[in-house]
Amino acid sequence: MNFPKLQITKSDIKLDMKIHDPIQRISQPSPKQTIEQPAGKLEINTTKGSIDIDQSQAWKDLGLLTPKESVLKYVADGRQAVLQGISKTVREGRQMMVSSGNGQGRSIVANIAKQNHGPHRVAMNIKFIPSAGAVKIDYTPSKVDVNYSPQKPNIDVQINNPTHDYQPGKVTHDIVQRPSIEIDFIE
Repeated sequence: MNFPKLQITKSDIKLDMKIHDPIQRISQPSPKQTIEQPAGKLEINTTKGSIDIDQSQAWKDLGLLTPKESVLKYVADGRQAVLQGISKTVREGRQMMVSSGNGQGRSIVANIAKQNHGPHRVAMNIKFIPSAGAVKIDYTPSKVDVNYSPQKPNIDVQINNPTHDYQPGKVTHDIVQRPSIEIDFIE
């Protein structure tokens, strides 16, 4: 017995596909930035120092006096010398008056001359000139005040937005062959 046979012919679909890739462009422009730094404020205030040196006592110790002091000293020394001279003259006159009646004669004048013109002892000593503490120094130091105030920087930034350009991709297709199924009976 012959059974009928079934013959199936099938054809697949055939497509022609074209793919266009998407295009994307992204760019970020650089920001614009300006920075400005103002100079700080600096103030310096000073007061002058002073030094006072008083050496008048040292000059006096050395025998150097101001004109006024010199005149006063010479007046006092002159007065003292005059008084000593008067005293000496009176003393010698009194000595001659008292001794003249005793028969000494010329020996009185010789004795007075010996008193006036004999070897005199000179006092010797070491003297430190000027004396300690004769020069007085008064020092006032100077003062310096420094004031500094910094200034804040000025910063200006302009941010630029990114630019984005996008073209989507495409897929195009054409059917070259359509699918089909053919069934035949073969006996």
